[in-house]
Amino acid sequence: MPLDYVIIGAGPAGLQLARLLEADGKRDYLVLEGTGAPGAFFERFPRHRTLISVNKPRTGTDDPELNLRLDWNSLLSDDPELLFTKYTDRYFPSADDYVRYLADFGKGLRIEYDTRVTRISRDGDGFAITAGDKTYRARRIVVATGVSQAYRPDIPGLELAESYADMSVDPRDYLDQRVLIIGKGNSAFETADNLMETTTVIHVAGPSSVRLAWRTHYVGHLRAVNNNFLDTYQLKSANAILDGSIRSIERDGDGFTVTFSFSRVHEVVKELRYDRVLACTGFRFDASIFDDSCRPELTIRDRFPAQTASWESVNVPGLFFAGTISQVRDFKKSTSGFIHGFRYAVRALHKILELSYGETPWPAGKLDVTPAAVTDAIIARVNRTSALWQQFGFLADVVTVGESGARYHDEVPVDWFAEHGLATADHAYRHAFVVTLEYGPEHDQVDPFDVTVTRVMQDVPGQAHDAAYLHPVVRHFRDGALAGTHHVAENLENRWDRPDAHVAPLTTFVARSLS
Repeated sequence: MPLDYVIIGAGPAGLQLARLLEADGKRDYLVLEGTGAPGAFFERFPRHRTLISVNKPRTGTDDPELNLRLDWNSLLSDDPELLFTKYTDRYFPSADDYVRYLADFGKGLRIEYDTRVTRISRDGDGFAITAGDKTYRARRIVVATGVSQAYRPDIPGLELAESYADMSVDPRDYLDQRVLIIGKGNSAFETADNLMETTTVIHVAGPSSVRLAWRTHYVGHLRAVNNNFLDTYQLKSANAILDGSIRSIERDGDGFTVTFSFSRVHEVVKELRYDRVLACTGFRFDASIFDDSCRPELTIRDRFPAQTASWESVNVPGLFFAGTISQVRDFKKSTSGFIHGFRYAVRALHKILELSYGETPWPAGKLDVTPAAVTDAIIARVNRTSALWQQFGFLADVVTVGESGARYHDEVPVDWFAEHGLATADHAYRHAFVVTLEYGPEHDQVDPFDVTVTRVMQDVPGQAHDAAYLHPVVRHFRDGALAGTHHVAENLENRWDRPDAHVAPLTTFVARSLS
C-alpha cells in the first residue's frame, strides 16, 4: 500500500510537518533524508556560522505564545523542552547549536536517514520515489528540501568565481588582496564583514539596490548585524558598493579583469582588476530529481517551484512544498522564507491536507453572535498570537457568522481563504471578519529614525488607517465581497486592549457590519 505522505528532506520544515502528522496519528508518513542527520544545511551554512534569526530566552513573560514572537528558531510542538531558547542564550545563535536542536526535535519521528532521493515519477494517481535501490510509493509528496543549489546568474566567466559554498572563510587567505563580492544580500555582506581586516579593497557589486531590513521589515534584506561594511564605504575607508551589472569576468595572470557597467554614473563601462572574485548570489530549488511525468513548473527566475494558495504545484496535483521554497506565495513581503514564518505555514498546510484529503474541517471555536463576543475574541487573539505577528499580512484569523452561529478559525492563509472559504455542511455563513496584523501600505518609505517625520498618535482610533507600524486590521466580507475595513490603533507595546482606543471602535465596526 502506498504511504499517505512522503516528506523529502529532514530540515526544519520536514521535521515540523512530520511532528504534526505524528501528533495527529491519522496518516502514514515517512521522511526521506539524504544525509545521516537532520538539518544538514545548517552543518554548512551560513558559512561564518552565526545565524541572523533572533533568539531571546528572556522576554518578561511566561506566556509560550507571546514568547514565540521573539523566538525565531523553535519549531512548533507541545513539548516545552523542544524550544530552541533552552539551547543557547546567544541573541544571534551559532548554527552548530541549531544542528543540535534539530537532532533532538527529530527523535521519535519516522525518518529514514542516508536515503537520498534520485528520482520521482508518476505512479498512477500517486508517485514513485526512488532512493538508491529502494522504491517508495506515496499518494502525495511534500518536498521540504529547501534551496539546495547555488543560484548562478547569467554572467560570462562566472565559472571563474569562487562560490559562497566553497570559498575559504579564513580571512588570512585573503591577505593584501583586492576582492570582488558579487551579490548584495546577507551572504555577501556577511562575507565582506569577515574580510575587512585583511584585504586591501573590497567591492560588493550587483544590479539591485541595497535594501535594509530595519526599513522594509523584510528580514531577508540586509540585516544590521551584517552591515558594518556600509560604514567602510560611506566613511571613505577604501571599500565600495558598485551599482550595476557585470558584463564579463576574465582571467588576467594571477587575477581577474571584470568589466562592469555602472547604472548610476557617467562612466558607463569600466574594467576593474581583482585578486579574487566571490559569488554570493543566493540559492535556488533543485528540480533535477523529477522526471518529465511530474516535473514542477518553476518561477522567479526558475529559483522556486510555482505554487497554488495550498502550496501545491500548479501543474502536478498531489505535489506539495514546505519550508523556504514556499516563499513564492509572499516573496519578499512576509516571512514564509524563514523558520519563524514557515513553521506556521506548515501548520496551515497540515490543516489544508486534512481538509482536502481527510474531510476534516478547519478547527474552529464557537462564539455568540454578538458584536461584543466577536470583538472580545479578536482582541484576545491579536494580543497573544505569534502566527499573525510573524506572518503579517499572510495569515489571518477568520470569524464567520451565519444562521448557525459564529465560528473562530485560527491562522488561515489569506489567499487560500479568498479561494476556498470556510463553509461546512453545518455552518454556512454570510459574514466573515478577516483579522491580520499589518504594516501601513507605505511603511518602507518611512525613515523610522528621522525625528522630523510626523507619525500618527498611538491609541488614537481615528488615525489608525495611516499607521506605518504593525497593527491589527479587520476586514468585513459580506457574501464574499469586501464591505468594510477597520484599523485598530497602533500601540508602542503592541497591546491593543484599551477600552476607548481599541475595544469600543472595533465593537462599533462589528455591530455596523452585522446590521
